Amino acid sequence: MVNDVDRAKRPARISVWLAPRTERGRRSAQPSGLDRRKIIDAAVRLLDAEGSAKFSMRRLAAELDVTAMSVYWYVDTKDELLELALDSVYGTIRLPDVSPEGEWREQLRALAREYRTVLVRHPWVSALIGNFLNIGPHSMAFSFAVQQVMRNTGLPPEGQMGGLAAVFQFVYGFGTIEGQFVQRCASAGVSEDEYYREALGTIQGQLDEQPEIRRTFESASELMEARGGTTVADMRERDFVFALDLLVAGIEAMRAR
Repeated sequence: MVNDVDRAKRPARISVWLAPRTERGRRSAQPSGLDRRKIIDAAVRLLDAEGSAKFSMRRLAAELDVTAMSVYWYVDTKDELLELALDSVYGTIRLPDVSPEGEWREQLRALAREYRTVLVRHPWVSALIGNFLNIGPHSMAFSFAVQQVMRNTGLPPEGQMGGLAAVFQFVYGFGTIEGQFVQRCASAGVSEDEYYREALGTIQGQLDEQPEIRRTFESASELMEARGGTTVADMRERDFVFALDLLVAGIEAMRAR
């Protein structure tokens, strides 16, 4: 069994996908119907509902109505389970056909939209992505797809990783912030539009008392009005599409050079 201390000491070498796992026989005391797939699915549901900060093996066991030791019969550590849950979420990404004969712009937009959806739907994912090697089968399938699309763009090999970073680091940041905002609204029990209006009203109410922020706020208000949209979701979608179009145009310009 790989413990969390060893994993922390050797983060680049310890992974559920690399560490050998000893197959265990079934004990009669084990709950019937419990398996690794059910444990992973329950972990994802719990992480979606409560976030990673509150997540624990004991809390998961209670959700499954089993003992904590029953869970450890299928996964060695909490980190191992989080790594499995992360790859499971990557498995929900709908990968487009990324053959070289396809239209790379649409391929790129499709992957960017899918990645954003995962980050928003599962806000806990953002924090975990940098903590693990992400070499599970679903994560690797996604990585292969984005690399193939970047090859399809026609960028020279030395620029393809830069292009990949430009697009998918943008999506990561955009989706992370969006996911946090959606989660914050849900926790407060209000819609995104209600939260936005309340925050805007609070800021406007403080302008007379804090004139130093008036200029910045008024400038931001002009930009917000110019971008259009009647709801927070509309405004955010316009921003995402326009930013992605800018990146696509940048790839086209760099390819032409």
